Amino acid sequence: MLIFNFKDESPQQGNLIPSGGASDNRAGGPLTDFVQQLEDYAPTIPDSVTAFYLNRAGFEASDPRITRLVSIAAQKFVSDIANEALQHCKMKSSSGQTKSKGKDKRLTLTMDDLTPALAEYGINVKKPAYFV
Repeated sequence: MLIFNFKDESPQQGNLIPSGGASDNRAGGPLTDFVQQLEDYAPTIPDSVTAFYLNRAGFEASDPRITRLVSIAAQKFVSDIANEALQHCKMKSSSGQTKSKGKDKRLTLTMDDLTPALAEYGINVKKPAYFV
């Protein structure tokens, strides 16, 4: 599994970090290790889906590692948006309710939580008009 850590925190499962250590002394060591790990990692978004949308946008990737790298970047983007929406949902539910349910509290992703999370990334979502 690839682990990549942007901060000085301990690596966590599912994150990507180029491995360090003794290979840092040679030229291109961390990058080479990262590319090798990239070949073995299976991202959540399949390579075929990423390749389809890259081709549709006019980008032809002959190297499958490029497609895999874009898949990982898209996975992180979606994950960040989902995390922001979760934070909005938690803030909304904690301010609106007291601890009446206890541990059996389930959160639901709604457009009301997703819209401000997407707005932080520059994506404006508007609800369509509702007709009866």
